[in-house]
Amino acid sequence: MFSLIPFALALMMGYPVSDSPEPVTILFAGDAMQHTAQIESAGKSERYDYRHCFSLVENEIKSADLAVVNLEVPLGGKPYTGYPAFSAPDEYAVALKNAGFDIFLTANNHCLDRRSSKGLLRTIQVLDSIGVKHAGTYRDRSARHSCYPLMIKKKGIRFAFLNYTYGTNGIKVVPPAVVNYIDRNTIKEDIKRARELDADIIVACMHWGEEYKLLPNSEQKGLADMLVEEGVQLVIGGHPHVIQPMEMKYDEYGNAKALVVYSLGNFISNMKTRDTVGGAMVKVTVTKEKHKIKLKSAGYSLIFTVRPGQGYTDNFVIVPADKSLNDKLFPNVVSRQLEDFVRSARNIFSKYNKGVSEYNFPN
Repeated sequence: MFSLIPFALALMMGYPVSDSPEPVTILFAGDAMQHTAQIESAGKSERYDYRHCFSLVENEIKSADLAVVNLEVPLGGKPYTGYPAFSAPDEYAVALKNAGFDIFLTANNHCLDRRSSKGLLRTIQVLDSIGVKHAGTYRDRSARHSCYPLMIKKKGIRFAFLNYTYGTNGIKVVPPAVVNYIDRNTIKEDIKRARELDADIIVACMHWGEEYKLLPNSEQKGLADMLVEEGVQLVIGGHPHVIQPMEMKYDEYGNAKALVVYSLGNFISNMKTRDTVGGAMVKVTVTKEKHKIKLKSAGYSLIFTVRPGQGYTDNFVIVPADKSLNDKLFPNVVSRQLEDFVRSARNIFSKYNKGVSEYNFPN
């Protein structure tokens, strides 16, 4: 009985009894691709083996309370195929989950690559079977309504995850399957529903922009402004396959109110040009104090994909860019590629980033 008195007094006096000042960290990764060479490298044994691909970054991924990745390929079953119409082995999704990712984004231009909704539906089935949360595509309208926005609670903070794509490479979704296309009215309705579900943080993950462009276009900027005006605190972009600037936005009192990341670039791929061989992971820290959400910090870390035969393993491996540069792990040709990628990315970020700095993985 006496143990309830402080609780009751707190309620009567308006003190925040449900707040948790303990910080929550969310990590976002970019486009998880599966080109033909990646499938072949993983398929040299009886089962497709992706364990080494993420071994050097999984500790960083697992250190976050929530980790989000864009699954840029459907799990469409055999035959497994790379560009231009992807279908990745189920083991790929399992490896991403085991690397620490909690949420998979499925609304992107490749989600209908099997030329019907069969690949989309099978992807949903596989993700459900391995126990990962996902957002962006659905079996039907009823399934979308029942689990969208994707609501996740961590340390007393309620997150609503939204996911949309600009298109699906001209392939039309076959009803009753649903793809979340970018439509301002629909997005506003989804944001309204997120508020009705008592979301503390609304996250909008957008598949948008122009491929291989290092700066966002006017459409991205306008849509980002609308999302922030509607109350979205985290806007995370992908699709260009290269990094684009990141900007923390502030209110009139100088408090951080929203983070916009225009593009994270590639998480893993077999792309080979200077700006597509790597990407960025972004880590955001938030707290809830006196019923108010605070964006405490946001930082990015550069990553780089080492391909088979480049002096590391016989598979594709993601490495922390800064540590790899300092440790001089690779032959000269790979080191030059890594240096060129890092130099280009840092040049863009130093010119255009606002309130988001680089951090390095802990040793």
